[in-house]
Amino acid sequence: QWQLTDTGGGLVQAGGSLRLSCAASGRIYSSSVMAWFRQAPGKEREFVAAIRWGVGRTMYADSVKGRFTISRVGAENTAYLQMNSLQPEDTAVYYCARGVDFASAPSPYRDWGQGTQVTVSS
Repeated sequence: QWQLTDTGGGLVQAGGSLRLSCAASGRIYSSSVMAWFRQAPGKEREFVAAIRWGVGRTMYADSVKGRFTISRVGAENTAYLQMNSLQPEDTAVYYCARGVDFASAPSPYRDWGQGTQVTVSS
């Protein structure tokens, strides 16, 4: 069964950094889009970043531009989210997802990781 495993969350102080990983159990095709979303308690799941697997085109939410970087290593079938200058408002469960549309809404994405908790203390 094809699945995504996201890891790398943890507790960090404001201004710190974390790198999240999203490992696929099988091949990720060049037409796929890999994305990161996050969901804080009591809030809807929100888009963070996305990358078109083959060409590497990226898209970011305004709230993370300049602080977060999405990347991928094709040979490893793994996507990454480097998060710098973390702030308390970045606290959430972070999910990776796979789809075929370069979209910022959750609905087009069909495969999801289990989520990894990121907590930023002030």
